[in-house]
Amino acid sequence: MSTHHPQQRQALRQRITSGPTFWFAGAQDALSALLVDQSDFDGVFSTGFGVSASLLGQPDMELYTLSENLQVVDHMANVVRKPIFADCDTGYGNVLNVARTVRSFEKAGVAALSIEDQISPKRCPAAAAVSLVVPVADAVARIRAAVDARTDPNLLIVARTDVADPGEAIERACRFAEAGADLVQPISRTFSSYDDLVRLREASGRRLSLQLMEGTWMAKLDRAQIESVAAFATYPIVTLLTIAHAMQANLAALAAKRGAPMGELPVGRTTMADFKHLIGWHTLEERQNHYELGGRHGA
Repeated sequence: MSTHHPQQRQALRQRITSGPTFWFAGAQDALSALLVDQSDFDGVFSTGFGVSASLLGQPDMELYTLSENLQVVDHMANVVRKPIFADCDTGYGNVLNVARTVRSFEKAGVAALSIEDQISPKRCPAAAAVSLVVPVADAVARIRAAVDARTDPNLLIVARTDVADPGEAIERACRFAEAGADLVQPISRTFSSYDDLVRLREASGRRLSLQLMEGTWMAKLDRAQIESVAAFATYPIVTLLTIAHAMQANLAALAAKRGAPMGELPVGRTTMADFKHLIGWHTLEERQNHYELGGRHGA
């Protein structure tokens, strides 16, 4: 992706102004990112919830570090061609840490990244009962630091607020926009209707970034509603939950019927031939043969 990101960022910046909504699917590692890249989605969202689960096997409470998150995203960027929208949590510290976070993810090649106003370490609002936020002045300072830290002005900064009160969330979104945020991102818990999102969009003067989580009212909006207010629409954890469900089902069935034919498992599997194709086996095998065998043998 490193050879494509300046053009990608420029195209994405032009699109968020007046173009159609950009649809992302979440990924938690390089393989899931590759599968999203090969799908009909527009881009890849690196979900912090999924990274924590995949990398550490633990909840999204900012247990992983900037470096660990960055390494996962860097691996994604090495294998995908579509734009990456990175979940950068709280920026991992004070305004100096936020600046370092932005520069690091920009260098990795992401096209957009989000910074939220929770205290650090944060707790994912999709799972936590309560989300604690920093004072508004500190939250705005994070966004200002993020905007100033980027070297490519086309890198998109998405400002997320997790405050519980809708009025306060709108006020913060307006302050984030004034600080230079390109998009604002609400959470489902704060608002309760499409009309609320319209108010947020109009008050802030920014199109929205929406995270469509199953079980929330926001995920029940129709496509026309979503696209009327949002520049970004994301299904953040569908790949993660799909993988978990499929593995649990097949492991349980396989353990209960050891020695039974694989075809009797409840969830179907990709064939080895298809998997080799999607993972790029033949391309690398041909490259290896080119150098080691002088191109005398095919893959």
